[in-house]
Amino acid sequence: MKKSKKNIETYKIYIFKVLKQVHPDIGISGKAMGIMNSFINDIFEKLAQESSRLARYNKKPTITSREIQTAVRLVLPGELSKHAVSEGTKAVTKFTS
Repeated sequence: MKKSKKNIETYKIYIFKVLKQVHPDIGISGKAMGIMNSFINDIFEKLAQESSRLARYNKKPTITSREIQTAVRLVLPGELSKHAVSEGTKAVTKFTS
């Protein structure tokens, strides 16, 4: 019997691309990359849970960009949430146009 492999999402490529945009001369160890990947997975999990909770509170069957945006404001602190909302809005606008 073949053991099914759980598909774990990895963001290593994107983490590396962002690192090179911000600090082109700096590398990252495998251990640090693993920590960053876990961090992103944790944040996405928290955002998904909060978005789901908001949709349920408002008796909505669908999670929309509004729930995601509110979840970001609730989960991420201060300035970080402002930047995330701004970048997210920019991405949604680019995607829908």
